[in-house]
Amino acid sequence: MRQQRWFRITVLAVALFAINAVTRLVVRFGFDATDTAQSRGSIVMFALVALVLGAIAFVWCQHRRPSDWLPDLGFGALAGMLVTVLAGPFLSGSEPFANGGGDFFAQIWLYSGCAIAGTLVGYWIAVMLAKDYRSRSLQAYTRAKTMKPRRVVRR
Repeated sequence: MRQQRWFRITVLAVALFAINAVTRLVVRFGFDATDTAQSRGSIVMFALVALVLGAIAFVWCQHRRPSDWLPDLGFGALAGMLVTVLAGPFLSGSEPFANGGGDFFAQIWLYSGCAIAGTLVGYWIAVMLAKDYRSRSLQAYTRAKTMKPRRVVRR
C-alpha cells in the first residue's frame, strides 16, 4: 500500500493540513486569536509548508525523475491547500468566507506561492549539489565511459 501513488499524495496532504491545524489551534488557545497572533501564525504556517515541500522535493528528486515526483508533490500540495482553505477555518471557530472572498483567495495565492517556492528551492539545492536524478545519471554515464578501456583498432 505504501508503494501506491495515491498513498504518498494523501500522506502529504494530511501532513500539510496537520501543519495548518496545529498552527490554528496554537493561535486560538494560546494567544486568544488576536490579529497579531493570527498574522504571525500564518507566517509560521506558510514557512513550514514551504520548508516541508522543499525537503520532500530534495529527497524525492534524488531517486526519481521529475515527471514521477512532481505530479505527486503537486497533487499533494493542492489537496492539502484545499483542505486547509475549506476545512481549516472551522478549527479557528470561523468559516472559509467569513472575512470575504478577498481573504479566501489571498490565502490560496499565498499557499500556492509558498508551495511553489519551497519546491523550487528544494529542487534547486539538489541540482546545485549534483544530487538530483539527472546529475546522478550523468555522473554514472561519465564513470562508465571513463572506466572502459579504449578499443584498439587494427588496420
